[in-house]
Amino acid sequence: MAHPIDITVPDLTGRIAVVTGASDGIGRVIATRLARAGAEVVLPVRSPAKGERAAEGIRSAVPEASVSTRVLDLSSLDSVGALVDELRAEGRPIHLLVNNAGVMQPPQRQETSDGHELQFGTNHLGHFALTLGLMPLLREGRARITHQTSIAARSGAIGWNDLDGRERYDGMAAYNQSKLAVALFARELDARSREGQWAITSNLAHPGISPTNLLAAQPGIGREKDTGGRRVVGLLSRLGIAGTPETAALPALMAATDPAALGDEFYGPIRVIGGRPARKEFWAPMRSMADARRLWEASERLTGARFAV
Repeated sequence: MAHPIDITVPDLTGRIAVVTGASDGIGRVIATRLARAGAEVVLPVRSPAKGERAAEGIRSAVPEASVSTRVLDLSSLDSVGALVDELRAEGRPIHLLVNNAGVMQPPQRQETSDGHELQFGTNHLGHFALTLGLMPLLREGRARITHQTSIAARSGAIGWNDLDGRERYDGMAAYNQSKLAVALFARELDARSREGQWAITSNLAHPGISPTNLLAAQPGIGREKDTGGRRVVGLLSRLGIAGTPETAALPALMAATDPAALGDEFYGPIRVIGGRPARKEFWAPMRSMADARRLWEASERLTGARFAV
């Protein structure tokens, strides 16, 4: 029988790690592993009740875990700003930030509270604002920031003239754009850190595919039952072709904690949909640093001056 796929996470005692989207799925696995390695883990979550259940689950798996929740709705820049203010008031350096949360393919076009297309606004703009807002704490902690992209980014294109899909909307294309935007932001953040000596590093991971709640029933975005894609992924996972949440978490864990991992690197499963984690070459849509700079400038305009650095 094959050995299970895993990596060694180094000792993180004394480190503070913030992980978005950790109330279930891959994010919860990442948070649990970081807690097991000794990090103090902060879980920003939209639902306090669901977040506390996740925190209790982590404490059950890791009795010595230091884990707490904060309120965060990435689809609201006011909510992002409130969390930024809260953490900055606490004044403690952040050593790891894993931008993992995401929403995928609502049945119809939806908007954030700020009027942006839901997937672009949540997956990219929310994390963009959160990261820039926390920059003083991240710089103080000489943080490593890991951004979770997706296989969808391979087919992504930025609709420069219609970022929010108002003129022409396709749910999958909007998701692809949002995950490509995550990748371009990760790359430009590292470039600006190197140029400005911000003392942080930024890298990128993708999980392959695994049976998480991204395509499961989510009444909050109008999906009343699991998608057909969710059932297919579940079958592929059971057959060992795709990953599990435990193995799909490993590329981001490697990117976030491996002492050999650097900024402006990309990690994913050795096979696109699953397998052991490894460093990967950037996919073609991710390679243009001109696009990365252009997206940063557009994102600053869309999120407002309070999140600029």
